[in-house]
Amino acid sequence: MVSGLVYVFVPFLLAVGLLRKYREYQWGQCKSKSFLNGKVFIVTGANSGIGKETVRELARRKARVVMACRDLKRAENAIKEIRRDVSSGELIPMLLDLESLESVKKFAKEVLKDFPKIHVLINNAGLSVPVSQCRKTKDGYEIHFGVNHLGHFLLTNLLLPRLKESAPSRIVTVSSMLHEKGVINFDNLNGEKGFGEATRRMNPAYCNSKLANMLFNVELSKRIKGSGVDCHALCPGFVYTNLFRYHYSSVKWYQYILFSPIALFFMRTPSQGAQTTLHCATSEELEGKSGFFFRNCDFFEPKMEFDSLVATRLWEVSENMVDLNDDKNEMG
Repeated sequence: MVSGLVYVFVPFLLAVGLLRKYREYQWGQCKSKSFLNGKVFIVTGANSGIGKETVRELARRKARVVMACRDLKRAENAIKEIRRDVSSGELIPMLLDLESLESVKKFAKEVLKDFPKIHVLINNAGLSVPVSQCRKTKDGYEIHFGVNHLGHFLLTNLLLPRLKESAPSRIVTVSSMLHEKGVINFDNLNGEKGFGEATRRMNPAYCNSKLANMLFNVELSKRIKGSGVDCHALCPGFVYTNLFRYHYSSVKWYQYILFSPIALFFMRTPSQGAQTTLHCATSEELEGKSGFFFRNCDFFEPKMEFDSLVATRLWEVSENMVDLNDDKNEMG
């Protein structure tokens, strides 16, 4: 009986292992390995998941990394963990709460004061919460649109003059293939009319915010053309992180059991998920290229065609929502 089970399970486990290896090969890996001495990187959401693994690799390559996090204690814990196997690089934790535009302004002001050069800004942080919670940011905006889009929109614009001064430089925005399920409704950006029913497969407000990331990248690439600053958006893949931590309480025990085999085949580790971010942020072959979308460490042509008029209007609406012109005057 036991020998029979061995004959069944050993080939099965080998097949699973081979399939997993094949998928990992498809996911790609950042090929750039050059040292980044003297380069200053800013990574939002740097204390966990893809952000932490991005920081780990940048530190390994001797970069100075500002870890922009809303919880400094967790940032310090992340640094301790990274330092167990990476002694190089400089890791600088700084407070940034993307739910608060005031926190974004304060962070930007401190960064501009402390860092004469900024070479790469990585807009990595993001969240997803059940739409039924109707959560708002501290400024009263729908939580997904406010954190995933508006917070990074304001941060990028406040740091953009310094990025231009530091050229060649880059802006990398972590989006998602779920942007394909998103809609930009200018009459409902704040969710007052609801988003329809969220399915177990996707959160419509989250998808909308990821589409906003894509349109932001499209418009940004037009506005900074010729400045020496390049920008790209990317999908990190299906990654095992705490992004959907606010949804866990609604998941039943049997769903975990059913989901585990799927995760084995399709989910990436945070380190694997960070590879496309690292590619966009550090690959020498991308210098001078801008406005593209990446997946699996390679150029990817989205199915959706992005309306440049919608991208421009979203930019202008976002400017008004965050009082961008007043904020730029405050920064001097």
